[in-house]
Amino acid sequence: MNLRACVAISCLLLPALGRAQQANINLDWNPQKNTENLIPFSANLNSPDVRDDGTVTFKLKAPAAQRVTLGGVAILTALGKSGQPVPFTKGEDGIWTLTVGPLRPDMYIYSFDVDGVRIADPNNTVAGFTAMPPYSQLVVHGSGPAYYDARNVPHGLVTRHVYHSDVTNGERELYVYTPPGYDRGKTYPVLYLVGGSGDLPSNWVYDGRVNFMMDNLLAEGKVVPMVVAIPNNQVVHRNHPRHVELTFNLFEQELRKAVIPLVEREYSVRRDPRGRALSGLSMGGRHTMFVGFNSLDLFANFGVLSAGDVAAETAVAKFLNDPSVNQKIDYLFVGQGSEEAKGQMGNRVVALHDALVKHGITHEYYVGGYGGHDWATWRHLLYYRFLPNLWRKD
Repeated sequence: MNLRACVAISCLLLPALGRAQQANINLDWNPQKNTENLIPFSANLNSPDVRDDGTVTFKLKAPAAQRVTLGGVAILTALGKSGQPVPFTKGEDGIWTLTVGPLRPDMYIYSFDVDGVRIADPNNTVAGFTAMPPYSQLVVHGSGPAYYDARNVPHGLVTRHVYHSDVTNGERELYVYTPPGYDRGKTYPVLYLVGGSGDLPSNWVYDGRVNFMMDNLLAEGKVVPMVVAIPNNQVVHRNHPRHVELTFNLFEQELRKAVIPLVEREYSVRRDPRGRALSGLSMGGRHTMFVGFNSLDLFANFGVLSAGDVAAETAVAKFLNDPSVNQKIDYLFVGQGSEEAKGQMGNRVVALHDALVKHGITHEYYVGGYGGHDWATWRHLLYYRFLPNLWRKD
């Protein structure tokens, strides 16, 4: 082969480097676009295959299967098929195929049901990280990096702490985000951010992308530099018959005895209520209500995401009837997604909002985005409303 031919081949290959579907070379904003017709390492098919028009093709090689369907709250909501699994079509080669969309650019969780058995997509390298049964991530790209993607901006650090808890009598984990240029000579406000019923602390990093959103907001000058501590708010088995009765007291103890002392020992953060915030999604939103509202000696800022209580007036009566509550809180945010606001889940959020209005408690109520009770909503609420408004009075 002559030199000219070698150079020509090299020129053809170089643009493709790092662009194979699910190659995991870079933190790509379009990791599931099939640019080279190469399958992921150790997979037998390309799935999912995401096209620029937002359509997506899923494939599964299962010759002996009788029925395959697509499931997952987020993707079914986006497809307008809530609660209605979407069937695949089986080919003569034993490969099951389904094309859906177009979908809006976002990240969606999904799973397959194969003859009654729920599985993650075995060909998708973008796995879900959760305390629930397995699922996969679908990344539908737009024309460039989204607000939750890694961009070419200064990046903060995410540190995983493992510590012993006397409250739960075991070893637990805590993730802490520090902003770019974190300086121990300065003192930062701190947000304690928690997840939902099936979440682990890592979910706010891998599903919620809170670290990338903070990086991008800081680069855009839209947010106050802060430390974000992400503890595990699973303190009793989620299916325990006394979960509701036990969880709030235990989580409050965990915050007071373990989490906050660790963060304040290891990081240069404010130690006054106005310098702390507590926020969470779904079950974590209820922790924010029933623990945070009861702990005004610890917190003065709150973000209740996709949570509430149909009996809010009695459930948080002490908070609602505190005559000086507006002097004790700096910022109270209550938000949910536009799709979940249409259903029963949204009624709990509305009930909390109505109770706050009735008792004259200053707060921001927001319904936005296009998501349901899923990460599309929680990323949107944090990026566009909650994070930019924290500590703006200081």
